[in-house]
Amino acid sequence: MIEAIDVHFSYPSRIEALKGVSLTIHDGEFIAVMGQNGAGKSTFVKHFNGLLKPTSGKILVDGVETTKTSVAALSRNVGFVFQNPDNQLFSETVEEEIAFALKNFGFEPSVVEDRVTWALNLLSLTQYRKTSPFLLSGGERKRVALASVLAWDPKMLILDEPTIGQDHEQKEKLRQFILQIQTQKKTVVIVTHDVEFVAECNPRVVLMREGKIIGEGEGKEILTNPQALAESSIVLPQIAQIFTKLAPLGLPKNVIDIYEARDLILKESRRSR
Repeated sequence: MIEAIDVHFSYPSRIEALKGVSLTIHDGEFIAVMGQNGAGKSTFVKHFNGLLKPTSGKILVDGVETTKTSVAALSRNVGFVFQNPDNQLFSETVEEEIAFALKNFGFEPSVVEDRVTWALNLLSLTQYRKTSPFLLSGGERKRVALASVLAWDPKMLILDEPTIGQDHEQKEKLRQFILQIQTQKKTVVIVTHDVEFVAECNPRVVLMREGKIIGEGEGKEILTNPQALAESSIVLPQIAQIFTKLAPLGLPKNVIDIYEARDLILKESRRSR
């Protein structure tokens, strides 16, 4: 789906944000890009739909080099939800905001109506259908921005800090939705500092620091590696912290899933009786 080949990127201020980044993302993968502020995470993923173009190196989306096509063409298959929803909201009502891209892509009016209603229901926004998005809270505006992208059902979804401003219920809905669209073989990339959310989802994790990828692998592998996390200014998930302390009892350290943790503790408890 996405291939980054030795990507370098410098802003007009001459700040070099990416320093030779290479990564392959396959169809249907779920990727979490993590790292400290200024690591280059958002800059990197903005290359996936052509919002930014490499200073050198290449980004290929479905085999097409992003410098040889338009953002509009890429956006049909690559949906992007910004960290700050105010950077992409502009319509007078929530309903119009969600419908805009659908109309722009040429969907039939009946389909537009159905998809808008579906997105409103999915993200608990139905009561705000006729409300201006700018009258909503930050978390609600974030959900409107997400709904406006989900409505057209892109092949790839990029979410920049999707859990900021969301309560536990909304985070769980987001997690369930990501798992659902994975069954449809869609690709999901999230940029996040929310290590607990990533631990619950257990995607493939990419760690960045100072414009470079310093580690990647399965969530269970990366999120239980104290040294790699420390280099990226990320703390161990709470479950991993607990099992690190329980290791002297013979329990494994590489546990991040709460259900696996429960089963292991119950098993050890029964064995010790």
